[in-house]
Amino acid sequence: MVSIAPVQAEEDPVTPAIAGVVAGGVKIRLIKDGFTGTEGPLGLPDGSLIFTETQANRITRIDENDNVTTYIADSNGANGLALSVNGELYAAQTLKPRVGIIHPADKAKVLAEQYDGKPLNRPNDLVLDKKGGVYFTDPGANGPVKPDQVPTKPAVYYTKPSGELVLIATDIERPNGIQLSPDEKVLYVANTAGEYIIAYDIAADGSVSNKRNFAKLEDALQKTETGGVSSGADGLAVDADGRLYVAANTGIQVFSAKGEFLGNIALPRKAQNIAFSGKDKRTFYIVGRGAAYKFPTLAQGYTGRAK
Repeated sequence: MVSIAPVQAEEDPVTPAIAGVVAGGVKIRLIKDGFTGTEGPLGLPDGSLIFTETQANRITRIDENDNVTTYIADSNGANGLALSVNGELYAAQTLKPRVGIIHPADKAKVLAEQYDGKPLNRPNDLVLDKKGGVYFTDPGANGPVKPDQVPTKPAVYYTKPSGELVLIATDIERPNGIQLSPDEKVLYVANTAGEYIIAYDIAADGSVSNKRNFAKLEDALQKTETGGVSSGADGLAVDADGRLYVAANTGIQVFSAKGEFLGNIALPRKAQNIAFSGKDKRTFYIVGRGAAYKFPTLAQGYTGRAK
């Protein structure tokens, strides 16, 4: 087993050398602290980055010069974000639990808010495929269930381009981050309550099969306050060569397209979600625990979709 270095001190975060991914000793720069509920980073075509402050009910933008502004003031508690080729902003929303388009306003649309007559609990993350379908996760209630809410099992769903909502899985303990391989033949799901990233093969109609353990998170399992365990597996990103990046308890773990562990990038705080951005998609952004960081990479993020 590869030993993982401990979380770094706030004053000296630098990257390890990971071949083809990042040079060694690159400073991981804190952009700003004090955000509320950092999630859902997404690179925009102009090179800027947006991310969600879920608890503050807004979406925030960071331009390439690190200027921070409000992008959308009322996001319905948006968490994960995705962008269509037409510039429509999709979001997994938590205040009124649903998945759909939230921007521009005249294109706003609800794609999913219930399944089999039961409302979604707390949609978390999503990814768009080239056919116009949306894969998303619903880990279940986070805290007390609302009086009018019927609890459902943690699940992974697919909204077909036709609008039909399909249940993909209910056997992942806590499905969280979700991502597609660059060729869209593999679906990845982060299981926060387990030590493996789950993978499925994707058929032409968007359906999935061959569930398997794709990659084992190294040294990531920690005990929770309730007596369980958590790897902290959260946001996922892919680069142009098909490598998979995972936000976990140890930092950012990087895996090859075959699931081989390549290295870990330790951070001062627990990473929640990650994305490549910048006009050339060679800047890596991390958000988590109220802070946003970035560093330049050797790898290029996949350019075939926003994330």
